[in-house]
Amino acid sequence: MKARILFVEDDQNVGAATKRRLEEQGYEVRHCTDGLMAWEEFQHRTFDICLLDVMIPKKGGGLEKGGISEKDHGFELARQIRKRNDLIPILFITSKSMMEDKIAGFKTGADDYITKPINLQELVLRIEVFLKRTKNMVQATQAAKPSQYVIGKLTFDYADLRLHDSTQDKSFTLTQKEADLLRYLCDNVNKALKREDILFNVWGKDDYFLGRSMDVFITKLRKYFKSDPEIKLETLHGVGFRFNVPHTPNVSTSLP
Repeated sequence: MKARILFVEDDQNVGAATKRRLEEQGYEVRHCTDGLMAWEEFQHRTFDICLLDVMIPKKGGGLEKGGISEKDHGFELARQIRKRNDLIPILFITSKSMMEDKIAGFKTGADDYITKPINLQELVLRIEVFLKRTKNMVQATQAAKPSQYVIGKLTFDYADLRLHDSTQDKSFTLTQKEADLLRYLCDNVNKALKREDILFNVWGKDDYFLGRSMDVFITKLRKYFKSDPEIKLETLHGVGFRFNVPHTPNVSTSLP
């Protein structure tokens, strides 16, 4: 599958030329010309890496200036992206070469810098290094997560896609998405979870139609919890949901 790049460059000519050259290398590229457009794209699409120009108009996420130059909105966009996703690589592409600018970029959560004029071979090599590194990090993170949870009177086996109800001695086979959603809820038990955060972490993007799909899955999970009245998947109006469990789910990589 093609790696998906969020590319932010306000110069239309430079942006179009770089986008075309990256697509010729086999990448899927979404080109944005300002921070607000890029932030909207990031929230509603799934990307593997971000290439950001520092000198772009309009900050992402409607943030206040916060001491950042009117034209340095790439820093603000990087901060917003990093708050939402702590693994996605962020590379700044900029004409700025001063050390203080690079330090400012790294403080926002950026992973690397490449200066203009862009050397395509160097850019592609850096992209591939970070894509490989991120893939390894994601695999390690997933492997470190528990695969089985004891939730009240229920036992949830993520690897086996199975939820066992000890009160009825009955097991339910879950779909992969049901299991992904339940695992995310177990990892964030008794916390207020925003709808957009659930969508981003389970579905990979925040989208109206995916939101409707999420509501269907929430309803399905609630049916599984009916046998244990102490377990409640609470709707927080205007916010999202909270998975209320009297005691934090016991977790293990494997049950005895």
